[in-house]
Amino acid sequence: MIKRVALLFLLAGTVLATACSARDDASAKAPPFTEGQEYVTIAHPQRLSPSGKVEVVEVFSYGCPHCAHFAPYAEKLRKSLPKGVQFKLLPADFSPAWEPYARAYYAAQELGVVKRTHQKLFQEKFDQHFPINTLDELGDFYAREGVDKRTFMRDATSHATDLAMARGNQLINDWGVDGTPTIVVDGKYRSNKIKSYDQLLALTHWLVQRELKAKSGDGK
Repeated sequence: MIKRVALLFLLAGTVLATACSARDDASAKAPPFTEGQEYVTIAHPQRLSPSGKVEVVEVFSYGCPHCAHFAPYAEKLRKSLPKGVQFKLLPADFSPAWEPYARAYYAAQELGVVKRTHQKLFQEKFDQHFPINTLDELGDFYAREGVDKRTFMRDATSHATDLAMARGNQLINDWGVDGTPTIVVDGKYRSNKIKSYDQLLALTHWLVQRELKAKSGDGK
């Protein structure tokens, strides 16, 4: 009788252990991020560019202090993206106060100076507290960086910039972006309820890997 009871306990323990193992395996395979929480799937995917590479877009504004804090993380993200992935910036124009910053970005892009001025603009505005709010003050900033102010003002107010802003604003609206910084991956996924910048980087890498696998035919 004792041996039979012991055997029953042994069998029960084996079943329990197997059940626990199954739960552990399920937990191990569970995705680290949840649809509707850390990210959302965009109903009608649209990319910023026609490039065949996986696209990571940061929606930002030079008028946003959170974007200033995120800028070093964004640079870290850009440098860590794998081959076949490109990082892009898209300025948000949520209010009249932010319009000059969007125009400044497109002018800087046209002049080929974004890479060397992007973080510097954040630093001067938020760390050094330069009065950089109007388009004229932005022109002074770029002049300090060696850009001809008249050329900057011309490009910032050009018809091409008007068109770029209209398209950018429409895309931001279609993506459902309502705050900055926001990351959009391949026009399909938008960051949502993020608790830290490190989490935003981890989410971006995870979504990028999903897209790379999908493009390679190994997405399922």
